[in-house]
Amino acid sequence: MSELSQLLLDPENSLETKDDFFEINALYLEKGWGDGLPLIPPTEQRVAAMLEYCDRPWNEPIAKIAPRYGEATPLRLAANAVMAGCKPEYFPLIVLAVEAMCEESFNLYGIQATTHICAPLVIVNGPVVKQLGMNSGHNAFGPGTHSNATIGRAIRLILLNIGGAVPGLGDMSTFGGPNKYSFCVAENEEANPWEPLHVERGFPKDSSCVTVIGAECPHNVNDHESISGQGILKTIAGSMISTGANDIYYPDATPLIVMGPEHAASIANDGFSKKSVKQFLTDHAKIPLGTFSTENIERRFRVAFASVFKNAGLDEPVPMIHHADNIVIAVIGGAGKHSAVFPTFGATKAVTRALKTKNGDYVKFIEKIKK
Repeated sequence: MSELSQLLLDPENSLETKDDFFEINALYLEKGWGDGLPLIPPTEQRVAAMLEYCDRPWNEPIAKIAPRYGEATPLRLAANAVMAGCKPEYFPLIVLAVEAMCEESFNLYGIQATTHICAPLVIVNGPVVKQLGMNSGHNAFGPGTHSNATIGRAIRLILLNIGGAVPGLGDMSTFGGPNKYSFCVAENEEANPWEPLHVERGFPKDSSCVTVIGAECPHNVNDHESISGQGILKTIAGSMISTGANDIYYPDATPLIVMGPEHAASIANDGFSKKSVKQFLTDHAKIPLGTFSTENIERRFRVAFASVFKNAGLDEPVPMIHHADNIVIAVIGGAGKHSAVFPTFGATKAVTRALKTKNGDYVKFIEKIKK
């Protein structure tokens, strides 16, 4: 008997049903397992193929996923990856993203249980992007690419089925959003005039990494007229200004700015580094205190930020970004004079992790970490 067959003898790890796609899906819907879309049945054969890309003990949790704090064993992760339609070679990235989301600073409990519209966004960097055929160009956040779509969906199923983020129970989001179906993308490193995101965050260029961010859906920035980097940045700063954004209330928030390649090239060609871009946005993304409602001014700004706003006039500028270094910048997308602003949950920090082998070496190719 195989190792997996022995694990599946435990009734907590398996369920016997008829081999009928529609009956199986009806059962899953009845039990609340899934995102409402059809699921691939996680048979022993399919789960075994997924676990071939796992170098961990299959029944030992790698993390506990909030808000239920369910144990994320590789076996359970693999079952959800199968249900999402993933290829087995995607599995290491899924495990890595789960580990990153469960770091304390990410605040997965808050992101999962909040009434806010955020969801964990996964940005992938490094050689694994080409190897898995991930989309970093046109329509990168949209449909059409198997790896982006199914890796993102697997993570959502894991958050639902293991973490307990069931709408109206563990997930109290007022609206929800399409970012709660699949939210996974790769950075367009070839079109990036600066260092890639994972390099900026301290990892070797040839390492494969994920960065997770508790983000809203993209808010488009349309600027077809500016011909200077400064002009484009002023437009982006203006797009960041919002009286209803969570980030404004959290000094350690890490808002995400995604620049299309054309905007990024124009900005870099005018001599802006990533650091100077962040400082420009911090300096210009400000809004007068009087723009906020009287209640917000009196009950929040004059209380939570009393050192600055207790006696401030209504013309006092309120910064959308409290620390320039906290801004996350990625270059994603295809041709077109667009960028995007991603407000976040606010009470969360972006987390980056790299694929590594058991002995701690960075992984350049997925085949190297097959079981």
